[in-house]
Amino acid sequence: MLNPRKALKKAFLKIKPHRDEIEDFKTNLLQLIDRSNETESEEFHKNLVQDFLKKIYYDPDHFINTKDRKDLVIHKGKTADTPVAVIIEAKRPTNKHEMPGKDDLNVKGFHELLLYYLDERVTLKNEHITHLIINNINEWFIFDSHVFDKLFYQNKLLLALYKDYKIDSLSGKGTDYFYNKIAKPFIAGLTENIEFTYFTLKDYEKPLRNHDPKDDNKLVALYKIFSPEHLLKLPFANDSNSLDKRFYSELLHLIGLKEIKQGSKKLIERYPEDERNSASLLENAINKLNSRDTLSQIENLSTYGKTREEQLFAVALELCITWINRILFLKLLEAQLLSYHKGDPLYKFLNIERIKNYDDLDSLFFDVLSCKYDERRGEAKTDFSKIPYLNSSLFEPSDLERKTIYMTDLRDERYLPLLNATVLKNEQGKKLKGDMLALDYFFKFLDAYDFASEGSENIQEENKTLINASVLGLIFEKINGYKDGSYFTPGFITEYMCRETIRRAVVQKFNESRGWNCKDLKAVYNKGLDIEEANTIVNSLKICDPAVGSGHFLVSALNEILAIKHELKILCDRDGRRLFDYRVEVENDELVISHEHSGMLFEYNPTSLESRKLQKALFHEKQTIIENCLFGVDINPNSVKICRLRLWIELLKNTYYKNDIELETLPNIDINIKCGNSLISRFDIKADLSKALKKSKYDID
Repeated sequence: MLNPRKALKKAFLKIKPHRDEIEDFKTNLLQLIDRSNETESEEFHKNLVQDFLKKIYYDPDHFINTKDRKDLVIHKGKTADTPVAVIIEAKRPTNKHEMPGKDDLNVKGFHELLLYYLDERVTLKNEHITHLIINNINEWFIFDSHVFDKLFYQNKLLLALYKDYKIDSLSGKGTDYFYNKIAKPFIAGLTENIEFTYFTLKDYEKPLRNHDPKDDNKLVALYKIFSPEHLLKLPFANDSNSLDKRFYSELLHLIGLKEIKQGSKKLIERYPEDERNSASLLENAINKLNSRDTLSQIENLSTYGKTREEQLFAVALELCITWINRILFLKLLEAQLLSYHKGDPLYKFLNIERIKNYDDLDSLFFDVLSCKYDERRGEAKTDFSKIPYLNSSLFEPSDLERKTIYMTDLRDERYLPLLNATVLKNEQGKKLKGDMLALDYFFKFLDAYDFASEGSENIQEENKTLINASVLGLIFEKINGYKDGSYFTPGFITEYMCRETIRRAVVQKFNESRGWNCKDLKAVYNKGLDIEEANTIVNSLKICDPAVGSGHFLVSALNEILAIKHELKILCDRDGRRLFDYRVEVENDELVISHEHSGMLFEYNPTSLESRKLQKALFHEKQTIIENCLFGVDINPNSVKICRLRLWIELLKNTYYKNDIELETLPNIDINIKCGNSLISRFDIKADLSKALKKSKYDID
């Protein structure tokens, strides 16, 4: 038996519903409960359920009504001629003998549900059924169609009996005969448990009826269990290949770029000359590069373009990507710190009140984040006492900055026109118009989105769109491919590639090192593993992406290796003890950590010893894998920077406090991700390789 939280996909559980959605849900669920009347008929209560589902989720996209003898069905589409996806058997609250119990499903209500399922699946050949439900307003039993498929549809004996029953070739007929002579004895003879989700609405009375918003978090799983994303198994918007077009368009505008369509490709280019604004990051940088005449300091300048304008643009864009990498990383850090410290405003530092100009921002990069606490001086020490030292090359001056300009060189007092479709709104909820100080615009734009993607079941109090690391990777991949268009591998592909290849590689590693002949991870686990030795074997994997781009494949590989270690029961804390009480799995190309028994998502709490232990373990496991197993090459230096950023972000998700003020620092991973051309060998394409192969056992063939 599953509770709602354990029944949901963890990647779906991570998505925060908006406050207005939860309030609407509470209103309609209370109506369902309060309108229930024990003296009324089953038909009365069936209509209550129908009204509730229509109001809260399904109208007008999914038709709900009766069908044949079925109390209620939810269709896949808007009309009755679309396939049935969900079958609902509704009982009145006083009908105890037909309603299942948690320990006894073998009653009439379940027999009815089985008959309706077989009618749809066998007689009507409906392959679209997703869930089956029995409820009496208060109690809800929800069955995944996969359970019915495995236990009933794939059982040849039951199928034969059902088909004979439908053509009246048995000794009895009528529904009671099916319930008592076919369904009941068959279910009684099952040796396998029937899995189902169970909940009673009485358990949710307190958060439903009180006025404490914090209590409403207890309703998140219940809200989602009724949703089309769960009951109809519809896709939900957290895939790393889902681009937030509004965020992407306005970020381009702030940089000084826009997207155009050229044939089948979408390319990015500088604004036309008559539309350029010196306040945009790109134009500000180009103007400063031009006036300082620093291009002559760059070796191999021709790689940036043939003409001076091309070179100015390409150099400025590379600088912009470096700066934006840092700022977006800091936005994720800010969201993380606010989460750790329950929204304490002292940890909110990316705003115009605390960072008044580009000098302050430059100081934050190099005088705060790259300096230990005891090495900070003056205002850097007092104004940013809550901001940790990170020890990452991300906050060291790049070679290009040293030869050209820093962010501190940019002009401050520059106003940028707001994008027509800006996300920024006034107090009345209307879109802002006019101009805004460029840096203030950038901070307010970022603050209009939710960067706190990791965490537990929370409600989105403000109407903010989630921006996670995967979305940022896709955006930078597109900006990076401004000349030729971008090639971003969707999350479901990288997840599949990593699952299929890395699992086989791990099994092969164990077979080679131990002389085994295991076929899969389960067989490896059953051999009995020494934790330290098994970790050494897994950590000896070497995975290289020869065209690494934004690092999406390497992040998927990192997640898969962690899931494999959990599956082999060799994922340990820093003292070498197995982490038994948690589930570590990959869903929708995201790593999801949840508590084994409750199903609750893991959320780091710096004040909890147990929470610190898991966070510390995850950080150092990720660090070990990133440093030892993951490698990448790309011909584009910007891709290399973005890939490193993506891997740092994965570590940032699990950084922890070593003491009251110090976060664990990030490792330098520059050595693993290199700029280079992976298609060029150290031998010429027409070279005679006979000498190189002379001492080996290989020939040219």
